[in-house]
Amino acid sequence: MTAARRSAKKEELVIPSIESLRAELAREEAICAFRRTLWNMAVALAAAVTVTVLVFTRLFALIRVDGSSMDPTLADGQLVILRRTEEIRTGDITGFYHNGRILLKRAIGSPGDEIEIDGEGNVYINGSMLEEPYVAEKSPGECELEFPCRVPEGMLFVLGDNRAVSIDSRSVSVGYVKQDQIVGRAVCRVWPVTGIEFWK
Repeated sequence: MTAARRSAKKEELVIPSIESLRAELAREEAICAFRRTLWNMAVALAAAVTVTVLVFTRLFALIRVDGSSMDPTLADGQLVILRRTEEIRTGDITGFYHNGRILLKRAIGSPGDEIEIDGEGNVYINGSMLEEPYVAEKSPGECELEFPCRVPEGMLFVLGDNRAVSIDSRSVSVGYVKQDQIVGRAVCRVWPVTGIEFWK
């Protein structure tokens, strides 16, 4: 056997010290502990996101404005958050199901209210003219309903803010909104970012 082969064989037989083995074991344990920590954090984050999404969808709905019937309050393409509730007050922007879509209109009349709209577009509830600062231009629009009218029990009378073009409770195609159609009331506009606004 040559000297070079004997030297190589000796190098192969070198046994690492206990300290180096312990250090290597500590490194491996640290790597495993770090991976476990990352995994646990990922699982906890995924669980938190899932719970948050479930809670949000149970309590709120995110709606994209489609069309110009709520101008100037809401414009086409804006995003609005609805709080899921059946408790709607006069003046609330309300989301409700209609023909498989969610429409956004303003609640004007509650059950039992008498509604009147005159030729200039002024709205009267139980004989008192409604102050409507959210309407840019008053218009009677196309009314297929005979006024004065009384809102039936369990229903709402709704109007779009853009009275000249809005299809709402004045039209037989929408009519009064039933309680079980209501999704909720708008609490916040979230898009565009420059137009974020909260409503009580």
